Formats: sequence, structure tokens, C-alpha cells
Amino acid sequence: MKFGDVLRRLDAYPRTLDDFSVRTVGGAAVTIISTSIITVLILLECLNYMTPTLNEELYVDTTRGHKLRINLDVTLHNLACNYISLDAMDSSGDTHLRVDHDVFKHRLDLKGEPLKETPIKEIVAVSPPNKNTTCGSCYGAEHNATHCCNTCEDVLDAYRVRKWNMQMDKIEQCKGKYKRTDEDAFKEGCRIQGHLEVNRMAGSFHFAPGKSFSIRQFHIHDFQFTNVKLSHTINHLSFGEKIEFAKTHPLDGLRVDVEESKSEMFNYYLKIVPTLYERHSDGEPIYTNQFSVTRHRKDLMDRERGMPGIFFSYELSPLMVKYAERHSSFGHFATNCCSIIGGVFTVAGILAVLLNNSWEALQRKLEVGKLS
Repeated sequence: MKFGDVLRRLDAYPRTLDDFSVRTVGGAAVTIISTSIITVLILLECLNYMTPTLNEELYVDTTRGHKLRINLDVTLHNLACNYISLDAMDSSGDTHLRVDHDVFKHRLDLKGEPLKETPIKEIVAVSPPNKNTTCGSCYGAEHNATHCCNTCEDVLDAYRVRKWNMQMDKIEQCKGKYKRTDEDAFKEGCRIQGHLEVNRMAGSFHFAPGKSFSIRQFHIHDFQFTNVKLSHTINHLSFGEKIEFAKTHPLDGLRVDVEESKSEMFNYYLKIVPTLYERHSDGEPIYTNQFSVTRHRKDLMDRERGMPGIFFSYELSPLMVKYAERHSSFGHFATNCCSIIGGVFTVAGILAVLLNNSWEALQRKLEVGKLS
């Protein structure tokens, strides 16, 4: 026996002679339909193979070393920029008064349009260079014999370090500097943009009217108005980079309106969940944070304790969510394609046999006249 004859016995796909094969219209229809289905399914499989899948994991967060970045963009519609203070503090007692070294204030009119004659300026809480050769008094708050306070800001900083109360009208450097009226405060709006970097622990930050300072661990705002309307819009608030599919910015676009001549205290309680996003495209991990929010507003006209302002309190979750993009292997893609082709052709063959047998049985009944 020849070697070729031995190989022919191993053929699992014997070919039928053309003289014994019958081509039908029904078989052609099944072939066209099955081929179309295979083409569509393989195209979908190719699209799925090229699109990365997003896997989600949850584990204990151990990344406590870096700072927490707070990105904010808030518009206060009825309070001028000179009357707004942004303060931040954390649970360790680290208080950052008048945090504005990375924050921009943009003056607006009451319709929300920017005032063209005043461009956006970065507000820096650092005193300008002292060109005066005289040494101004710090009114007892100096930390050494050579400490000079030549500007009102110098005196404020010295009193803030000592945590003393300060009477502005008795400070020579501050006379006439902070004379403001109610009419000035409520003739404009203000948009506050920028970012803060605070310690990575539970804390809070707030927007409130008046200059802020601390006295014996008490946080105080120097503001004498009785009714403060704090209608505001949170244009953007996030704790890290923005990810479209995640809850990194659930408060964006929120607008809160207040009735005329009504002071209210707005509290936002935020639960922050650290998030790690690993993109397959560049491989660079993105550390950011998602958060949920609970809102509460208190009417201060009903003898409720509190002060008008917009307060954000946040807590960090001990767990981290990890999103990772993954691509399917080529072997998995090839296996799925073979399954599609084999499965569709098998089912199509069964349907073709059923159609042919049904048609032949119908024809035989017609020939013998048994079909009524």
C-alpha cells in the first residue's frame, strides 16, 4: 500500500463527487444569509478586540504620602470679590487662612458677565516688597526686635501668628484700607477659580464673607452685615484629574438660588474615594478621586446658629478603586472567530437539510395528489 493511500484514509473531510451533489435555491438562500451573519459577527468581534475593556478592582489605599489637590470654580452671584475669603483647614489643626496664592478672583456684574475693565488677577497673600526705610509698628505682635510691619497685611499676618484679635480702626497702617459699605458688597458678583493643595486627610474649606483670622483656635470672619445673599453656581469641583466615566465631578453645573434678603448657610458633605486609572494607551497611571455629596442648607433668619457661607467638609475613604484598561489576547480573538464560523455554518447546514427535506416531501405529495 502506498503512502498516499494511507494518508487518504485519514481524511476527515471526504469530497463528494459533483455528479452526486444537488444545488437548490433554498440552499443558496441559506448560504447567503449565513455568510452575511458570519461577516457581521466577525466585524463586531474585531471591534471588540480593538476596544479595551475596563476592569474594576477595590483594595486598601496605601498612597497617603502626596497632597490632596482641590480644583474649584465657583461663582457667587451677589457678593463682590473683596468681601469673600476662602479658608481651608484639616483635621490635624493645620489652618490655611485666606488661601488665595493659587486662586484667581474675577469680578462679575449682577448678570454674571465679566467686567472688562478688570482682568483676571492672581490674588497673592504675600506683602509687596518694602521700599520704605522706616520700621512700622506691629503693635506688640512682633516676634523679634527687628520685625517691622509697614503695611496692613504685615500687621494682619503678625496678629494671625499670635492668634490675637485685631481692631482695624486702631491700626495706623489699616486706616482707610478696609472701609466698605453694604452697597459696595452687593453691587457685583465674583467667580473664584484655581486649585488648593492640602494635607491628605479629612478637612474642610469654605467661602464666607469678611476677612478671616483665628483667636485661640476659634475661626472668625470680620463681617458686619446681617443679611447676605449667597446665590452660587458650582462650575467645577474635583479632587484630582477629571475622568469622564467616573464620579470625579458630580457637582459640576449645580446652581443654588437664594431668596431676596435671606441669609443661609450651605453645607456640602463630601465622601472622597481615591481612584487609580491605568490607561492601556500610554501606561501612565492617573491618581484622582471620586466623591459623593450630601447637601444641606440652613436658614439663619430663624435664629439658627451659624454664619452665612458655603462650606465643604470632606472625608477620605480607606479603600481605593482601580480602573484598568485591558485588551483581549489574539488567541481569544481567533478562537471566537472560529466559533462563529463553525457554529453558523453548522446551524445553516441543519436548516438547509430541513428545508430540502420539507420541499421534497411536499413535492411527492403533490405528485400523488394527496395534498388538499
